[in-house]
Amino acid sequence: MTVDDAALERLVDQARSGDADAFGQIFDLYHDPVYRYIASRVRRPADAEDLTQNVFVKALEALPRYESRGVPFGGWLFRLARNTVIDHVRTHREHADLESVGELLGGAAAPDEIAAARQDMDAVAVALEALTVEQRDALALRFFAGLSAREAAVAMGKQEGTIRGLQFRAIAALRRQLGIDGPGDGPGGSDRTDG
Repeated sequence: MTVDDAALERLVDQARSGDADAFGQIFDLYHDPVYRYIASRVRRPADAEDLTQNVFVKALEALPRYESRGVPFGGWLFRLARNTVIDHVRTHREHADLESVGELLGGAAAPDEIAAARQDMDAVAVALEALTVEQRDALALRFFAGLSAREAAVAMGKQEGTIRGLQFRAIAALRRQLGIDGPGDGPGGSDRTDG
C-alpha cells in the first residue's frame, strides 16, 4: 500500500483524533520498513519483533502530541525506532549464534553452508562495527528501512546532505574493509588509495 503525502497527513490527523482504523492503516504502511530497520540493528528476530511493537506503542502514545512542522511523519516515526534501538543496544550486547544463521538460510542448510554464511556474516559484522554509529544508522535507515535521505535526516536529526555523506563514506569504508573493488578499481581503473 502506498500513500501520497497528503493522504498520509490526513491519516495522521485522523489517528491523532483517536481513529483506530487510521492508526491501523499507518501501522500497515510502516510496519515492514520499521521492522527491517530494527532487524538490521539487532541480531535476534524475536527482539526485532518486540522492538517494532514497542515503537508503534510509543507512536500511539505520542501521536496526540505530534506536530508536523514540515517534518515527514516517517522521519518522526523512525526517530522513535532509532531511539528504541539505541536503548535496547545499551542494555543488551548481542551475538549471532549458529541457530540464527541457520534460520537466515532457510532452516535446511547444511553445516558447511552455515559455517560459510557465518564466516561471511562475521566479516560483515566486523566491517559494520568499524563504522561510526551514525554511519551504521544512515545505512540501516536508507537501505533496510527504505527511507529517503530527507526522512533519514529527520530520524537522525541531521541535514539531508549529511546523511548522503555518511552513506557515501560508510559504503566506501565497507568496500575497503571487505576487500570489494569499487567502480574504477582494479584493472584499468584508478589506483588512488588516498581517498
